[in-house]
Amino acid sequence: MIDRELYLGEIDRLVASHALHGSESLCKLLRYLAKHAIEHPGSPIKEFQIATEVFGRSTDFDPQLDSMVRVQAGRLRSKLTEFYNSDGLEDTILVELPKGTYVLSFHQRNHTTAKAAASDVIGAARKESIEKSTERRWGTEVISLSIFLAAAITVIVWLLATRNSTPVGATSAAETAPAVFRVFWKGFTSGQEEPWVVFSNAAFVGRPETGMRYRDAQRDVGAPILDHYTGVGEVLAIHELDRVFGLLQRRIRVKRGSLFSLDDAKNNNLIFIGSPVENLSLLEIPGTQEFVFEQIYSGPRKGDHAIINKHPQPDEGKEFFATPSGIPLTEDYALLGLVKGINPGQSVLILAGNTTIGTQAAVEYVCRQSSLEELLLRLSVSQNGELKPFEAVIRAKVARGVPVETELVAIRKTTF
Repeated sequence: MIDRELYLGEIDRLVASHALHGSESLCKLLRYLAKHAIEHPGSPIKEFQIATEVFGRSTDFDPQLDSMVRVQAGRLRSKLTEFYNSDGLEDTILVELPKGTYVLSFHQRNHTTAKAAASDVIGAARKESIEKSTERRWGTEVISLSIFLAAAITVIVWLLATRNSTPVGATSAAETAPAVFRVFWKGFTSGQEEPWVVFSNAAFVGRPETGMRYRDAQRDVGAPILDHYTGVGEVLAIHELDRVFGLLQRRIRVKRGSLFSLDDAKNNNLIFIGSPVENLSLLEIPGTQEFVFEQIYSGPRKGDHAIINKHPQPDEGKEFFATPSGIPLTEDYALLGLVKGINPGQSVLILAGNTTIGTQAAVEYVCRQSSLEELLLRLSVSQNGELKPFEAVIRAKVARGVPVETELVAIRKTTF
């Protein structure tokens, strides 16, 4: 009985931790596996049982066709490792989910092991600090921005050229689209017309070789406008979307935001890459309602843009900011929104971060099997179901200018 209380106490601590914060499905899975391990020690548990009793799958669930349980178990293993390398370093009880099984195990952990783990984390933190210090010595922000933006348009042209030279259906047999891709992207692949992918290309002033900045409507009256540049995240995002649509045996059409017209909005399914701060064409069509981009006019983040949560739920933030400017980017938030177009028969998907790296993270999230399975699970969409309008916010961890991990932090089903 004493062990049982200790184990359940450790499970409660895990559920309340930062590592599992916002991951309702993982918390539910953890509690279920813990209850089974305590009440039936050593007894195996089947994937079918977890799918039907934890995630509400129907009795025709086939583990060979649906990898949802394996994906969620893998994510839980990663979260347990994250917890015991951070908040749980000094915990005397270690909860593990060994690979190849769904039977949770509890172990006593001595203090020496915890200290060794702490030493590893501290060493990694010092290494990261050194790397960040090295990064700060690379030029000025203006020069870096100019180099990235100048390269971005060249890469997009190259991607379009290579994309158009590859025939539809040229993907190998090994690269077939997972079922979850077909469910999520059905609205953009079932029609006759190819969807438009509209990427950000904000108005700049200046020149690439001397430095560019965003155009100020009042300050830069009469100054020549450069509107043919975009961010690195948008470039990589287009490449990723092109890969996924190739798996689905479809093509995409790409257009920069400054060339977008209302005729495009009326007659096509649209995928917007980048926030309305840079993708100004988003301001011309119906957008998201629960989570919106707004500029902050007071407080310590005055002048910055953030994703605003219009109706915060318990344990949800009201404002989602990227890392403050002036220091290396380590975190960003991004918006995923599926809304109806001006023509109700058309769909609009908005994938946008506070920064270009956040935008890249948003697109990668909807182009990755494991994260799409999590999203559809939270939206209660089955393999044969239909994806309805929704809005969601993800948090992206960034290392050396690359999104390395994402987490779903807020989600809403919408009716418009």
